[in-house]
Amino acid sequence: MLPLILTAVFAGTFLAVIVAVAAARPMVEPPRRAPQAGPDAAEGEHVEWSPALDSSLLRDEALSTIGFWGGLLERITATQNLQAHIAEAGMRWSVGRTTAMMLLAAASFWAFLATFTFIPGYVTLIGGLAAGATPYLMIMRRRRLRLNKIEEQFPEALESLARSLRAGNPIGTGLEMLARECKAPLSQEMRKVADERALGLSLDQVMDNFASRVPVAEIHLFVAAVQLQSRTGGRLHEVLSRLAETMREAYALKSEIRSIAAHGRVTGAILTFMPVGIAAMMMWVNPSHMLTLWFHPIGKDLIFAAIVCLVLAHLVIRKLVDIRI
Repeated sequence: MLPLILTAVFAGTFLAVIVAVAAARPMVEPPRRAPQAGPDAAEGEHVEWSPALDSSLLRDEALSTIGFWGGLLERITATQNLQAHIAEAGMRWSVGRTTAMMLLAAASFWAFLATFTFIPGYVTLIGGLAAGATPYLMIMRRRRLRLNKIEEQFPEALESLARSLRAGNPIGTGLEMLARECKAPLSQEMRKVADERALGLSLDQVMDNFASRVPVAEIHLFVAAVQLQSRTGGRLHEVLSRLAETMREAYALKSEIRSIAAHGRVTGAILTFMPVGIAAMMMWVNPSHMLTLWFHPIGKDLIFAAIVCLVLAHLVIRKLVDIRI
């Protein structure tokens, strides 16, 4: 009973702090000012601020709004990778909020499992660690889906940019058109590119920031082509057209490989859940036979070891059928 009381107190305090910070933020947040016109703007032109102007130059990079927690996270090098993954996932979570959620989930689930005396201590520890890793796994899943969507949208965006350059428009205008016409999530990244250009950054810096924000091979090829053209000159629209065609063929090949590997993923899922189904069926047909294993001195350890082996086997099968080109 005591672990549940401690968990409830911790969860209530955590939620109260979140509500207090959310309520106080509008009162302490400084007003936003309109940035100055960049090098691509006409003389005397005023660039108005809008919610879409969400450049990395204007974003608050604090790890946490809580001073001591942010100072502690700054001493941990792994928080930089976590911050990069959150940004690549397109989520507005802070590192402090994410780590607090991980600690809360781990402590809550550990306290919940600790109330059951028949569960071994190592299983309780593993369950708490797995629950604590759940927010990070959610971030990585969102990151993977978002990067895959950008990879799918990028060839068409390159075709549009090539047509714009062929019509005589400068690359800054073409990037602005992509920010307006593309769909999310690519439009969000192209808006950041256009805003950074408007704020006065050089084209090389803007492209480097773009490649660091979106770790996709196609983006790096595009950045290299633009930077090479800005230094040596040449017909960039022809390079972008050929690059878009190559990317489209590569994406079609990846889609075909994923469809072929789907059979392996389904087989892995069936092999993972089949023992669970068989155990449930035997429990329904002959409960006394299954309860013998449960009440045996080492029966619980065998059951939990089997569950761990099933999870590991499922991960190994997913890794084997995940073909990368």
